Amino acid sequence: MRVAVFSDMHGNDLAFEAIEMDIEKQNVDQAVCLGDAIQGGSQPAQVVQRLRRLGCPVVMGNADAWLLSGQETADEGIPPERLRKMGEIRLWSLSQLTEDDRDFISRFKPTITIPLENNRSLLCFHGSPVSFNDAIPPAAPEEDFQKHLGPYSGQILTGGHTHAQQIRRIGEYFFFNPGSVGFAYSHNQPDDQFLADPWAEYAILTDENGQVSLEFRRVPFEVSQLIRIYRESGRPYAEEAIAQYQR
Repeated sequence: MRVAVFSDMHGNDLAFEAIEMDIEKQNVDQAVCLGDAIQGGSQPAQVVQRLRRLGCPVVMGNADAWLLSGQETADEGIPPERLRKMGEIRLWSLSQLTEDDRDFISRFKPTITIPLENNRSLLCFHGSPVSFNDAIPPAAPEEDFQKHLGPYSGQILTGGHTHAQQIRRIGEYFFFNPGSVGFAYSHNQPDDQFLADPWAEYAILTDENGQVSLEFRRVPFEVSQLIRIYRESGRPYAEEAIAQYQR
């Protein structure tokens, strides 16, 4: 059993297309998306269309829920100016989607369980199994890590949300984050020098013949094409997003 796990496209269909083409070469049996698929980038409708064609199960992410409801559910306060800009981008994203698109997004699941071999299973979520807002970064203290995931340690666990590829043991199995398809970046950089990465991230979990393995993959995409897409899209604050890719 080979499962392609991807997350956090954030409306970047150019990057999504890059990993889809790579997945097609990897002989996988199943694909699953961990959420935050639509909101943020310049191609929300195109991402919905690609997800529909793939037909894979999709987890509900915090940005997906916010796109539909406009209700910010994160505990930490978002600066008012940033929230205002996010709201304008959200309204633009909604204007690109049909009623059928919005209905499709509303059917994303809180969690998804994928059966593997030998009675193992893969539990898929966005932040944690109980909340898409829970953040589990690579440097999370063990106490916090166990609080979020300890009760679920009898299976392999995977979540997105933090845009950081990682693997961390829990019980006999492990938790992993496949990284971000649409907005990968290093967490170890100053805010005033922030740069996004020119690649899309995902992972392949393999459970075959009693052996379990995990592969993290990075697939480059053409940044100049992404910049062109932003400028032609009409998305608010496109130049601010473009600046994150200009080295």
